[in-house]
Amino acid sequence: MLVVGLTGGIGSGKSTVAKLFAERGAAIIDADVTAREVTQTGSSAYTSIIKHFGDNVVLEDGSLDRTRLRQIIFHDPKERLWLEKLLHPLIKDEMQQQIAKMHAPYCIAVIPLLLEVEFYSFINRILVIDTPEAEQVRRVMLRDNISQTEVEAILESQASRHDRRAKAQDIIINDGNPEDLIPQIDKLHQQYAKGAP
Repeated sequence: MLVVGLTGGIGSGKSTVAKLFAERGAAIIDADVTAREVTQTGSSAYTSIIKHFGDNVVLEDGSLDRTRLRQIIFHDPKERLWLEKLLHPLIKDEMQQQIAKMHAPYCIAVIPLLLEVEFYSFINRILVIDTPEAEQVRRVMLRDNISQTEVEAILESQASRHDRRAKAQDIIINDGNPEDLIPQIDKLHQQYAKGAP
């Protein structure tokens, strides 16, 4: 099965694009959802995170305070690298297992940090959603109710727009007009449905 790695910076529209591909029959797997699964309360990754960061990253119900954790890792590159080293092999293995069980013409693997971490060997093509940075900042401030400075810190920790475009086999332009996504996705869907990596 063809596996397309869908990536893009924060606020680029990955969830919207994945949903549109799902509506056309693609199997979807999301690294963020998988990350939640491998860090569930009581898991070995959960235990390692608490041991490393302390109780200040735990909510009252015992689950991880992901907002607090995100603030820590986006302000401290060493902590971000520690967490990535712990989680990415687990996420990668879990995604691979789930993909092996899928039955669809092709799979869209939504991986926000696809180009920032060690390559995912099961990815056959890279699809980048390209969005102007000003638009990303606007969307994320609105969606997450955070400051411009916080959004810019996150953008700074991610691959640059230029680097993402350079590594992509396919690009979707998402610059603010949702209806403009449809013809782009329809074209790629027809290409991917043929199934050849």
